[in-house]
Amino acid sequence: MTKARTYKSDALAAIHETVSGMYESGVIDKQTMRRFDESCLTPIHAFSAKQIRALREREGASQTVFAHYLNVTPTSVSQWECGRKKPAGAILKLLSLIERGGLATIA
Repeated sequence: MTKARTYKSDALAAIHETVSGMYESGVIDKQTMRRFDESCLTPIHAFSAKQIRALREREGASQTVFAHYLNVTPTSVSQWECGRKKPAGAILKLLSLIERGGLATIA
């Protein structure tokens, strides 16, 4: 099973597929493929408490609904928004996707 990837644009997704084929056939090396992956994939960044709240409010979701989309507890969302805890790992990727394309991108 291949890992699902989210690209910055449809054009980069198509180009990435071509370059992946080049890697598989030995035309480019692993290091070049890694650098190319990094440039094509949706960037991830840290979110402040205010940014998380603004993102949730922009989407018109309650903390409970937002938590459901992220597969976390409403308490986690509340703690992020109060600054008591910070999201990490896959949650940062999901937040980046929501920031870019809304809740529909992860639904």
